[in-house]
Amino acid sequence: MSALSPVQRRDRRRRRRREELIRWGIRVAFVLLVFALGVALGQALHDNPKPGNTVTFERTLRVSTGGNPASTVVP
Repeated sequence: MSALSPVQRRDRRRRRRREELIRWGIRVAFVLLVFALGVALGQALHDNPKPGNTVTFERTLRVSTGGNPASTVVP
Protein backbone atom coordinates (compact mmCIF):
# COMPACT_ATOMS: atom_id res chain seq x y z
CA MET A 1 0.00 0.00 0.00
CA SER A 2 1.51 3.28 -1.03
CA ALA A 3 0.51 6.66 0.26
CA LEU A 4 0.23 9.59 -2.10
CA SER A 5 2.22 12.72 -1.51
CA PRO A 6 0.32 16.00 -1.07
CA VAL A 7 1.34 17.10 -4.56
CA GLN A 8 0.02 13.87 -6.09
CA ARG A 9 -3.26 14.18 -4.17
CA ARG A 10 -3.70 17.76 -5.34
CA ASP A 11 -2.99 16.79 -8.95
CA ARG A 12 -5.42 13.88 -8.74
CA ARG A 13 -8.15 16.15 -7.29
CA ARG A 14 -7.58 18.71 -10.06
CA ARG A 15 -7.79 16.02 -12.72
CA ARG A 16 -11.03 14.61 -11.24
CA ARG A 17 -12.51 18.09 -10.95
CA ARG A 18 -11.59 18.89 -14.55
CA GLU A 19 -13.05 15.58 -15.78
CA GLU A 20 -16.25 16.23 -13.84
CA LEU A 21 -16.55 19.73 -15.30
CA ILE A 22 -16.06 18.34 -18.79
CA ARG A 23 -18.76 15.72 -18.20
CA TRP A 24 -21.19 18.35 -16.91
CA GLY A 25 -20.31 20.64 -19.81
CA ILE A 26 -21.14 17.88 -22.29
CA ARG A 27 -24.45 17.22 -20.51
CA VAL A 28 -25.41 20.89 -20.53
CA ALA A 29 -24.44 21.24 -24.20
CA PHE A 30 -26.55 18.19 -25.07
CA VAL A 31 -29.57 19.56 -23.22
CA LEU A 32 -29.19 22.94 -24.94
CA LEU A 33 -28.90 21.24 -28.32
CA VAL A 34 -32.07 19.22 -27.75
CA PHE A 35 -33.88 22.36 -26.58
CA ALA A 36 -32.74 24.33 -29.65
CA LEU A 37 -33.86 21.54 -31.98
CA GLY A 38 -37.24 21.46 -30.24
CA VAL A 39 -37.68 25.21 -30.65
CA ALA A 40 -36.66 24.99 -34.32
CA LEU A 41 -39.14 22.16 -34.95
CA GLY A 42 -41.89 24.09 -33.17
CA GLN A 43 -41.23 27.17 -35.28
CA ALA A 44 -41.20 25.12 -38.49
CA LEU A 45 -44.53 23.52 -37.65
CA HIS A 46 -46.00 26.87 -36.65
CA ASP A 47 -44.89 28.60 -39.88
CA ASN A 48 -46.39 26.04 -42.26
CA PRO A 49 -50.10 26.29 -43.03
CA LYS A 50 -52.31 23.39 -42.01
CA PRO A 51 -53.14 21.05 -44.89
CA GLY A 52 -56.72 20.89 -46.11
CA ASN A 53 -57.53 24.59 -46.00
CA THR A 54 -59.64 25.56 -49.00
CA VAL A 55 -59.39 28.98 -50.57
CA THR A 56 -62.29 30.04 -52.78
CA PHE A 57 -62.19 32.93 -55.23
CA GLU A 58 -65.37 34.34 -56.73
CA ARG A 59 -65.23 36.50 -59.83
CA THR A 60 -67.85 38.05 -62.07
CA LEU A 61 -66.98 38.05 -65.74
CA ARG A 62 -68.34 40.83 -67.92
CA VAL A 63 -68.24 40.27 -71.63
CA SER A 64 -68.33 43.32 -73.83
CA THR A 65 -70.67 42.92 -76.78
CA GLY A 66 -68.77 45.32 -78.97
CA GLY A 67 -71.34 47.50 -80.79
CA ASN A 68 -75.03 46.87 -80.97
CA PRO A 69 -76.09 44.83 -77.95
CA ALA A 70 -79.21 43.56 -79.73
CA SER A 71 -77.29 42.00 -82.62
CA THR A 72 -76.86 38.21 -82.60
CA VAL A 73 -74.51 38.10 -85.59
CA VAL A 74 -70.93 37.15 -84.71
CA PRO A 75 -68.33 38.45 -87.15
